[in-house]
Amino acid sequence: MMGLGRVLLAVFALILAIPAGALALTAGVLLDPTFRETLGELGLVGLFAGLSDLAQGVPPDVAVMAVILFAQALGLLLILPPTLVALLGETLGLRSPFWYGGATGALTALLPWLARGGPPPAAGSAAAGAEARLAAILLMAGSVSGLVYWLIAGRSVGARTSRRGADAF
Repeated sequence: MMGLGRVLLAVFALILAIPAGALALTAGVLLDPTFRETLGELGLVGLFAGLSDLAQGVPPDVAVMAVILFAQALGLLLILPPTLVALLGETLGLRSPFWYGGATGALTALLPWLARGGPPPAAGSAAAGAEARLAAILLMAGSVSGLVYWLIAGRSVGARTSRRGADAF
């Protein structure tokens, strides 16, 4: 019975940690001046380009596929790292906030680099600077997600309960 309670607590903690990471990612992107400017330009241009493409007869399945790919990328960045770190932490009985915050943040920041598979941009280029800022934002978002999980469920991982209360019944 205690195992079921632990699983439910972990699921509840993940349900709260994932949106916390999403909020931190949104705040990081909106607070960074370069990304805010780029999103402002691309957001309106992309919206108008998408509407004009739909008006010209481009099938809507292309737009649906773009939304699905965007959702998959967000799922990979926001769901996979805290879930994987939580599973490892629960399995190994780790209770440190440095594990949950640090490992989740590091994994979240490394995922785009691992998924890219190609060579990194040249040092000193605008792409390298943008990639470094994005990595910092992802590190922050992952750390927030991991720390929210730790606050709810990670502090009690591997904690032993007193058997005195169970023996009384």
